[in-house]
Amino acid sequence: MTEHTHTVLVIGGGGREHAICWKLSQSPHVKEILVAPGNTGIKEVDKVQLVELNVKNTKEVAKWSKDNNVDLVVVGPEDPLAHGLADDLNEVGVKCFGPQKKAAQIEANKDWAKQFMDRNHIPTARWQGFTSAVEAKNFIKSAPFKALVVKASGLAAGKGVIVAKDQQKACHAIDEILNDKKFGAAGETVVVEELLEGEEVSVLAFTDGKTIVPMMPAQDHKRIFNGDFGPNTGGMGAYCPCPLLSEKKYEQVKVNVLQKAVDGLRKENIPFVGVLYAGLMLTEDGPKVLEFNCRFGDPETEVMLPLLASDLFTIMKACCEGTLKASLVSWRENVSSVGVILASRGYPESSSKGQIITGIDKISRKQDHFIFHCGTTLSSEGDLVTNGGRVLITVNIAPTLAMAAARATQAAQFVSFDGKQFRTDIAHKGIARSILQKGQLTYESSGVSIDAGDNLVSAIKPATSSTKRAGTLGTIGGFGGLFDVKAAGYKDPILVSGTDGVGTKLKIAIECNKHDTVGIDLVAMCVNDVLAHNAEPLFFLDYFACGKLDVGVATKVVNGITEGCKQAGCSLIGGETAEMPDMYPEGEYDLAGFAVGAVERDNLLPRMNDIKEGDVIIGLPSSGVHSNGFSLVRKVLKLADKKYSDVAPFSKNNRTIGEELLEPTKIYVKSVIPALRTNLVKGFAHITGGGLTENIPRILPENLSATLDAKNWNILSIFGWLAVVGGISKHEMLRTFNCGIGAVLICSEKDKAEVLTKLKDENPVVIGSVDTHRNDQAKMYVENFEKVLELEMKRYVPDVVATLSKPLKRVGVLISGSGTNLQSLINATQDPSQHMGAEIVLVISNKPGVEGLRRAERAGIKTMVIKHTDYPSRESFDAAMNVELHSAGVEIVCLAGFMRILSHQFVKHWKGALLNIHPSLLPSFKGVNAHKDVLAARVRVSGCTVHFVEIDIDSGAIVEQEVVPVFPDDTEKILQERVKTAEHRAYPRALKHLATGRIKLQEDGTLYWN
Repeated sequence: MTEHTHTVLVIGGGGREHAICWKLSQSPHVKEILVAPGNTGIKEVDKVQLVELNVKNTKEVAKWSKDNNVDLVVVGPEDPLAHGLADDLNEVGVKCFGPQKKAAQIEANKDWAKQFMDRNHIPTARWQGFTSAVEAKNFIKSAPFKALVVKASGLAAGKGVIVAKDQQKACHAIDEILNDKKFGAAGETVVVEELLEGEEVSVLAFTDGKTIVPMMPAQDHKRIFNGDFGPNTGGMGAYCPCPLLSEKKYEQVKVNVLQKAVDGLRKENIPFVGVLYAGLMLTEDGPKVLEFNCRFGDPETEVMLPLLASDLFTIMKACCEGTLKASLVSWRENVSSVGVILASRGYPESSSKGQIITGIDKISRKQDHFIFHCGTTLSSEGDLVTNGGRVLITVNIAPTLAMAAARATQAAQFVSFDGKQFRTDIAHKGIARSILQKGQLTYESSGVSIDAGDNLVSAIKPATSSTKRAGTLGTIGGFGGLFDVKAAGYKDPILVSGTDGVGTKLKIAIECNKHDTVGIDLVAMCVNDVLAHNAEPLFFLDYFACGKLDVGVATKVVNGITEGCKQAGCSLIGGETAEMPDMYPEGEYDLAGFAVGAVERDNLLPRMNDIKEGDVIIGLPSSGVHSNGFSLVRKVLKLADKKYSDVAPFSKNNRTIGEELLEPTKIYVKSVIPALRTNLVKGFAHITGGGLTENIPRILPENLSATLDAKNWNILSIFGWLAVVGGISKHEMLRTFNCGIGAVLICSEKDKAEVLTKLKDENPVVIGSVDTHRNDQAKMYVENFEKVLELEMKRYVPDVVATLSKPLKRVGVLISGSGTNLQSLINATQDPSQHMGAEIVLVISNKPGVEGLRRAERAGIKTMVIKHTDYPSRESFDAAMNVELHSAGVEIVCLAGFMRILSHQFVKHWKGALLNIHPSLLPSFKGVNAHKDVLAARVRVSGCTVHFVEIDIDSGAIVEQEVVPVFPDDTEKILQERVKTAEHRAYPRALKHLATGRIKLQEDGTLYWN
């Protein structure tokens, strides 16, 4: 083959072949792509020419390829391979990407394939092959497993597999295939298999007959209707990568399935060149092969190839020449691909042809959107029309699987033809697991760094150690502070103190105007920590700080503290109420608590020297989120655009979000003390900040670790909702939240029953055990967490995808300069985790060459320069902008440093959809000299205001404001920069309110909040 002049022939005419041609066309080594038979979409691909060939006559195809100087033939469907096309091509010296006839048996002859798997010890379902219907039915009735899968051994156009509900239906399938000859020669032999249970996953690999290079795992959706209902199809959609196959299991598939198969074929002198496809069932016993295919999957190919970063032609050429290596294959990272099939009316039983298709062009023009044609043609009038069962597949690539699923589904909704049917749940099975593995939101991103907290403890240890006096025990970083009064000269037991607060849960209480439970939280956070040392809380003190004392609010808070002390059995002996107007805004307050307990020296916990490998870990259920992680909770609520007054989607009692979140932290003292008094408990951990993974290791010796099994406790629905809506990873969930376990105890296996009995009021469960710790392992491991939590998460996935699927409001931005506010809007709208509901489609500047234009271009946004100096009047200039805004389909216009006064006509035309930002707190300091006027007035605060634009300047309804301080030595420049940072926060918030329908400008010019 000579470089840069290669001719490729592609056999096939569906969506798979369209994707292959599209990817091959990007190779600089490919001169032309000949396709037989092809389709209308394939014909439009660069370098493609459709040719007429009888692809069923393999010798004719081989001769034609030789005569037309074809360098490489790529075979899409299995049928030509099963009939020996690769053999005929090899005979005439034309390379074929696809296996020879003997190797194609791995798909074309299921009986042979199952025997091959058995010979090579490839994990698969138990089975037997039959040519006798009587013997087959007897096997179904007598097999020691569910023998309910009946397969025609030969190729049956993807319809030869019947998964029966019971033995009667399985026997009926046998009669249809063997006696009634339903599939003709393809059904001369039937394979009866064990019914495997689990999720199906496809893993494909490039191979040159020796080396395999696996592709990313994908999942197909075979049933016609949502929820995997209805008859089987050729595939209604797919997504890639599929997170359901763990990295460990992926390696097992690579070694025990794909490599074993290629090695086994080579040993039998059957070299396999091309793509080997393994259809797998993820069973409890590990991945097992359902089927092998000898070619690219459909629709998996359509979602895989857009993720391929390397040259497909180079890979195929290496496979044919026996030089394949892993370095030739690379993939786009940190993105997911989802494809949704659009099928015609009557599919899969029949198809409706000749229906006019519209809407494709607008989708194809969008970044990371692709449409591949499966069954289309042109009518005699030149219209694109349906021409098969599966018509099109809409594909999207996005940073998250949920976003890709939403956009691919949205595209499927946009494309139109009579009788269109498609699934709206493609990829939903994988979204929960994808979030848990990758995540988007972290506790640190909400403003709280667990690592920084750990670093602070390390940094201040020397300073605190310097204050030690006789009687001080231990160091900071434990659950409580210990003091030995005997060592201090007194004949008393050890005192344990604990101090804590309620954190940003207070903000929710303040916003909900519900103050009667946070006092219980305050006591709980302190006394549960004291309990971790086996100390019985004796007394409690509180600190209440506020800007202006509201006696009614303070009374409710203290009543809550009193109730908490009653639950803990300790005395509230005093406290401090501090009213500090300059420290806290009016209406806000903060709380701190201090608990002191006592424990006899010999009973002090944890007894680290007594904790041994094999000890059991008992979990006590939590009542909810308790009092940690609320900064992250509040950020999730902002992303979801939820109010505390909304009914909580996760509530079993139809309570509001605020009511659910303010459920008090459990106080474990009275229920746990009886168990601790037995001296059978070796350790107690309160699950607070740092979640399960950070708190349990605090009571373990260095040489031991903990393993929990999430199947053993109930993970509350609220955690599933938070994980899905916030896109929070498994790692972040476990180190931020209690995930349903508020405290744990450690005891020996032999004492387990007695300890559980003592704890019966808390509904305790054994959730794990203590293990030997190796330095290369984590101190905490939670098994089955993904499996269990995703069961809770899955119920919320459809709503999240539906939200993401809503059409994005198309935004136009008008600028005149550097575009810093434009950049904040770009960052927000292009961050999928922010759920902005908007996309910027056009940036117009009235000045050429400004930095704002370059910002937009770097973000892939269309830009235009419309110079106001080219127009005789303000009205004609605005009209020219209007033409372009409407041409781009703009629905919302944002002014971002646009230094022109708009005409009355323009403002009226965009009423309710025109936003501006002003660098002061309107209605004060209107006009262009806001910073100068602020400083002249000697006010102490300024800020910015996002408002609707009205004819009177700076007079429209206010949407958002952000406050900044003004200092005595401020200059206009310093104040301007400080206000800018506020603008970059406020403007995206305001745009989100408008784009998502949270606000609406009413006819009278006032704002309506939904």
